[in-house]
This record gives sequence, C-alpha cells and structure tokens, in this order.
Amino acid sequence: MNATTKKQTNWVGYVGFAALILVLFFTDLGTSIRGGIQQLLLKTGLKDAPTTATSAPVGAQQPNADYPHQLTLNTLDGKPVALSSLKGKVVFLNQWATWCPPCRAEMPAIEKLYGSVDKNKVAFVMLSLDDAPQKAVRFVQEKGFTFPVYVPAGPMPDAFASQAIPTTLILGPDGQIAQRIEGMANYDTDEFRQYLTSLYTATK
Repeated sequence: MNATTKKQTNWVGYVGFAALILVLFFTDLGTSIRGGIQQLLLKTGLKDAPTTATSAPVGAQQPNADYPHQLTLNTLDGKPVALSSLKGKVVFLNQWATWCPPCRAEMPAIEKLYGSVDKNKVAFVMLSLDDAPQKAVRFVQEKGFTFPVYVPAGPMPDAFASQAIPTTLILGPDGQIAQRIEGMANYDTDEFRQYLTSLYTATK
C-alpha cells in the first residue's frame, strides 16, 4: 500500500468513526442503541432496585399538610390530576424523558411491574420531563407501554428535585417519601413487588 492509498484509507476510517459518534450521541437511533445496551446490563441483576425503605423520610416534608407533596399533573390528553388524589396508595413516581437512554432501558421492566401489581394498592406516575408532551405520546405508543404517563402542570416539590434522570420516588400511602432511587434500576423482581406491598400493608 503506497502512502497516498494509506492516507485515503485513514481518511475513510476517520469519517466512518465520526459518523458512528454522530449516530450514537446525536440521533434517536443512537439513543435507542444506548438504551438497548443498558437494558442488557439491567438483565444481569447488577442493578436490581433496592428493597429496603430508608430509615427516615427523604427530602423536605410538610407534616401538617393533608398530603405532604402538592403537585398538579396532566395526563397526556390534558386532564388534570392532583398527586394528593393518590393518598392511600403506594405511589411509584418515575421522572424520565424520551432523550434519556437509561430511562428507556428501565421502562420494559417498569411495564412488567405495572402489569403485575394490585392497582388498588399501588399507583404509577410516569412523569415525562420532555419539553413537548407529544414526544412522550409518540414514544409510549411506539413501545406499546400501558402504564399511565403524566406531565407536570405546576412547580415540582423541592423534595422531588434531582440532578439526574431517571429518578424514581416511592411514596407511602401517607405520601411520605419512603425511597429515592437515582439512576436506572431493574424493578421487575419479586423482591421489589413484595417491598411495595409491604409499604401498603404497613399502614393498614
């Protein structure tokens, strides 16, 4: 191989590498690929969701309020829902976005969890932080997810603030935060289902 041919080969290699980087980090296809790789990680069991409640409430609480965290939500078709309307149920509240590969990675397991729990005891709030609700609508429809998805319709409580997504908050039937899980996790385990049930029965 002469020097000119070698330079041309190197140039083609650099262009190909640059194109791969662009696909992986700046396109929806790249987001899906990264999410798929992270899904494989979740299946190893190394990132199973914790099943031990914290020893004390997490975040700023309002002990004199009827429900400690006030938040108005909208369904994807625009209907308002107050978080406090879920009082009496354990609430699985997941903050996510379509552009977030770890969020995408954990969603199939969340869907399985949603399909396997008693909806009279556990409520799901999949809270999209996308800048446009239609992005969440398209994503959920494409994936065939059935869990309820909402968008915030007012300011987020300080106790829900996080520097990372996905962030999942588990609220007890009294609305207090029992656990905060920052980063992706596998929620499709018998241990985690039992944990949610234990939070419900502990108040009965």
